[in-house]
Amino acid sequence: MWLFGCADDEREFEYAANSEKGPRKWGEIKKEWAACKNGSLQSPIDMSNERVRMVSRSEKRSYRAANATVKNRGHDIQMQWFGDAGSIFINGTEYPLRTAHWHSPSEHTINGRRYDLELHLVHLNTDPNVKNKIAVIGVFYKIGKPNQFLSKLMTNIRSMIDKKDEEKILGTVDPEDIQIRSKKYYRYVGSLTVPPCTEGVIWTINKKVKTVSRDQVKLLREAVHDYAEENARPLQPKHNRDVYLYKPGTN
Repeated sequence: MWLFGCADDEREFEYAANSEKGPRKWGEIKKEWAACKNGSLQSPIDMSNERVRMVSRSEKRSYRAANATVKNRGHDIQMQWFGDAGSIFINGTEYPLRTAHWHSPSEHTINGRRYDLELHLVHLNTDPNVKNKIAVIGVFYKIGKPNQFLSKLMTNIRSMIDKKDEEKILGTVDPEDIQIRSKKYYRYVGSLTVPPCTEGVIWTINKKVKTVSRDQVKLLREAVHDYAEENARPLQPKHNRDVYLYKPGTN
């Protein structure tokens, strides 16, 4: 992910547990990736009920259609918007939407449950005065009816199977079509889940679970060539971090 200096070459890191370039070794591959090993705010984590604090707060989220591409990055399939695709607002700070990508199975878990797919919508604030510059929305999917948004991308994704760096122009894509709105969501501060594992990322994980077909998950896995059956980083220690559940009408 060029926006944040993320590794773009699947030969640089892998997901296979026993690989010399697997998740346990990420922090040793490059000095710039040291946070993957030494960080104290790493992601993903498990969100357990007993550690969740109920709070009530609504935040503004406003997306709009913009030109986009889809690319095979070797370790995942990524969409990138160009121009103004809208933003989310967290504690009054605006985070414009930049990219989206998928992990299978899910990286985060809820009370130990892992889902079949997890979408990450990555937002970035470039203001040097803003402390937490990256905000990511995570959406869970379980096997069921095909996902309508992914259905529109299937032809392009199928055409780039095992073609690293292959990129297709999608034209105008409206992020609202992803239908990510959820009345309940988790919030915590963590990191990017791929090298360089940058910390200070504001995570928003939707509690509502959407559906995706088995064939759609299979295609997302087949398209990338990372020598592993999955592209999900293992769970990381919480280190007593606060995890909040934002729930309407709860004080």
